[in-house]
Amino acid sequence: MYSSNLKGFILAVVSSAFIGSSFIIKKKGLRRAGVNGPRASVGGYGYLLEPLWWVGMITMIVGELANFVAYIYAPAVLVTPLGALSIIVSAVMAHFLLNEKLQRLGVVGCLLCIVGSTIIVLHAPQEQSIDSVLEIWDLATQPAFLLYTASVVAVTLVLTLYCAPRYGQTNILVYVGICSIIGSLTVMSIKAIGIAIELTFEGLNQAVYFQTWIFAMVAITCIVTQLNYLNMALDTFNTAVVSPIYYAMFTAFTIFASAIMFKVKVPAALHQELCGFLTILSGTAVLHSTREPDPPMLTDLYTPLSPKVSWYIQGNGEVWKQKDEDGSSPTFVTVLRQDYFK
Repeated sequence: MYSSNLKGFILAVVSSAFIGSSFIIKKKGLRRAGVNGPRASVGGYGYLLEPLWWVGMITMIVGELANFVAYIYAPAVLVTPLGALSIIVSAVMAHFLLNEKLQRLGVVGCLLCIVGSTIIVLHAPQEQSIDSVLEIWDLATQPAFLLYTASVVAVTLVLTLYCAPRYGQTNILVYVGICSIIGSLTVMSIKAIGIAIELTFEGLNQAVYFQTWIFAMVAITCIVTQLNYLNMALDTFNTAVVSPIYYAMFTAFTIFASAIMFKVKVPAALHQELCGFLTILSGTAVLHSTREPDPPMLTDLYTPLSPKVSWYIQGNGEVWKQKDEDGSSPTFVTVLRQDYFK
């Protein structure tokens, strides 16, 4: 048991290092892609042609695979809290590689998110063991979890169709919320796929069941959605802020989804669970209030430079004036003939 837990611990630490590094590498790739075309934050997909972004993507995949294997060797109460190490890794790398600074209160908020998530995981109730894809399918199609799935889809549609176009550029909880909520369904689907792979290697082919392929399609859809909005969050907000908020919200929603699917009873340590959620909310509020937005990127030669100038048209359009933003007198006046506009 000690040897197995040690393997899980090492894999979880390695996973956190890779995942934390992937945030920074992908952010640098997004910045490079934003110079040559529309940024990911406004719906651009030029980062798909950026090699550095793919390096970050591969790094994240390696980290997630290591994390998946860690759950095989060690219990969740050991592996999941170690995911908070990715926050520290990304914050340190962002400080040196991206010049993203956190204020002192921001550091406190980061620590609050880590502490709150750890409290929730350590006091989360145990899940029942699953032995087949059909068994997890029965759990996924029970009324309570179907209601949760419908709620997730409804909230995601509201966030993507209404909130994202209006508040996505100013409120970090919109993009990160989409990733976290959808992520809870991703974990359930990945768990089913992992069981199918394990049983298939043992000689019980699970590919013959249509439920396996449904779980695979759900997982692919959720993962693509997560990656899209995670890129938008990274391209819009400070990485050192995105990472802890995403970790905290993803952990909370995943535990909530697991509790519904596996019909977990109310835990005896309910007050500790509530304390964990309140700690996460406090840390998220502190981080959001102290974040420093990235400076705007120059995407072409016509982007205005400081000091900014304003153009004024007076009368019938014959006189154009250029005036500095600080209110100083115009530097020159250009008179244009009215027939130029015909």
